[in-house]
Amino acid sequence: MIIAWVLSLLVLLSSLINSLERMATVEVISVNTAIDSGRRFIAAEKMLHECESNLSNIANLSNVSCHIQSAGKQLWLISTIENPKLEILVHLDEKTNIATRLNWRQQFE
Repeated sequence: MIIAWVLSLLVLLSSLINSLERMATVEVISVNTAIDSGRRFIAAEKMLHECESNLSNIANLSNVSCHIQSAGKQLWLISTIENPKLEILVHLDEKTNIATRLNWRQQFE
């Protein structure tokens, strides 16, 4: 009877260890996914900032990483091409050629 009790405790401990290993694996995957998403988000924001700062001379941009669309009355919609898709609404001052960000959003598919 004592042997059966000890064996059941060993089985319980092994299932506990197995569950802890699975939880640790899921946590590592979660952290890596969050880090990767953060890096992609920062890269997309940098692309938007580059397109926003060079909006007055869009014809001279050699590597266009953004989709630029006129919204009328010196308003421009700038969005990233790759994921995550970010979109900003920018007002471009005619006299100073300074772009002012009015709105920001993330596009979900």
